[in-house]
Amino acid sequence: MKKKILTGFIAAAVLVTSLGLAGCGGSSGGESKSGEGGNVTIAGSTSVQPLSEALAEVYMDENPDVTIEVQGGGSGQGIKSIEEKIADIGSLSREVKEEEKASIAEEFVIAKDGVAVIVNENVKAEDLTIQQIQDIYTGKITNWKDVGGDDKAITVVTREEGSGTRGAFTEITGVLEKDDAGNETDKTTKDALVQPSTGAVKETVAKTPDSIGYVSLGALDDSVKAVKVEGIEATVDTVLSGKYKIQRPFVYVVNGEMTDAAKAFIDFAMGAEGQKIVEENGFIPIS
Repeated sequence: MKKKILTGFIAAAVLVTSLGLAGCGGSSGGESKSGEGGNVTIAGSTSVQPLSEALAEVYMDENPDVTIEVQGGGSGQGIKSIEEKIADIGSLSREVKEEEKASIAEEFVIAKDGVAVIVNENVKAEDLTIQQIQDIYTGKITNWKDVGGDDKAITVVTREEGSGTRGAFTEITGVLEKDDAGNETDKTTKDALVQPSTGAVKETVAKTPDSIGYVSLGALDDSVKAVKVEGIEATVDTVLSGKYKIQRPFVYVVNGEMTDAAKAFIDFAMGAEGQKIVEENGFIPIS
């Protein structure tokens, strides 16, 4: 019988339970010396989560003696999970931060992704500059009439703190301010609606008139409208060419020596078959 991928957001209670059941967390059952069989737990970014699930499904079909659990929780949770040895692999949808590098033995870029700026279908604005996006998200611009739309108040939708998508978006657009000492301050307006996942942002923007949000390029569908940024559409080609500026990597990270099962899965994700799955799921292969 085909194994099911275990998914969901990691809460503290779930993490503790997983740790108790696994004995040694993600490494339990995964220390296959022969490279065959074992368990692999992946935790972290909800943007990377659907891609990890797609990769895991194919990998488990081909390797029925391997069980892969895929969980969300955000990029910050991915770091925390490998620090606490609850997961074998942490997933991030942003660059690794300087202060996180001490917790990471190796990192692997498995794909690239654009962050699309989306609006409700009733919004008439079609093209925004990086500065306009920054001003909307910091609360300096609050009405669509100031950026080519109707005279209506803007509803800002964002991700939760610790989200890799939020981290990439706020840094690239300048919503995340850095002082001379390198200290960061997220200036996202306090009036923003905070959502816990890419899917929740998209659903909120789709149902909320005059709203704006941001999602992974691979999550785009007809329920929302993607605006151009600096005159450039968010597409695979514009991300690869560097013309579309709001983009980020999808990263797997590990802490300490990998189990044979975890290494084999990462090799699969970065190999030809895995990169074909990356492309099929709307993301951008590293090759």
